Amino acid sequence: MEYILTALGAYLLGCSNLAYYICKIKKVDIRTGGSGNLGASNTTTLLGWYAGIAVAFHDAGKALLAVILANLFFPEVPYIGAVAGVASVLGHIFPFYLKFKGGKGFASYIGMTFALNWKLALVILGLVILATVITDYIVVGTTLTILTVPVYEGMAEGSLILALILCIATVVIIYKHRMNYVRIFNGTEIGLRSAARGEHRIK
Repeated sequence: MEYILTALGAYLLGCSNLAYYICKIKKVDIRTGGSGNLGASNTTTLLGWYAGIAVAFHDAGKALLAVILANLFFPEVPYIGAVAGVASVLGHIFPFYLKFKGGKGFASYIGMTFALNWKLALVILGLVILATVITDYIVVGTTLTILTVPVYEGMAEGSLILALILCIATVVIIYKHRMNYVRIFNGTEIGLRSAARGEHRIK
């Protein structure tokens, strides 16, 4: 019962989508441009850095909060934090009130990682920034993160179950980024430097 309540509550928390709210305020729809997703990276590409950073903090914060609350309410339940974090990530990706079409989940994944292991999250964040700057593609850092976290956490805790729980989010996020990989291969992916110059921004 604890797992069910936690997963449901974390999913609903994850459904909150600041990118969608900003679109409503600005009367634009970023789902019609860029990657077509309601997430931080597409918000940055189409609406600018300020909006993108706000969305990133919101998306990370809701997953972080989900893990903290789960551990607070059910401190003795094994892996409850991981269950909450993954459910929140899935809520961000598949919000029920947006026909299950939200963001791609990376910012929420980072928030979950901070709540589970903040030292690992800081290292990962540094690697993400470095990989993104070198390659010009955020998806490269994203992929490195979602592959590294379940492996490291599973080994650190000596738990295959924990690794498998985290891998649920990993598999879904990789699937959601499949077109990014295709666009990189085709040379049509919007890079970080292009986004910074505002070349694809909605006016």
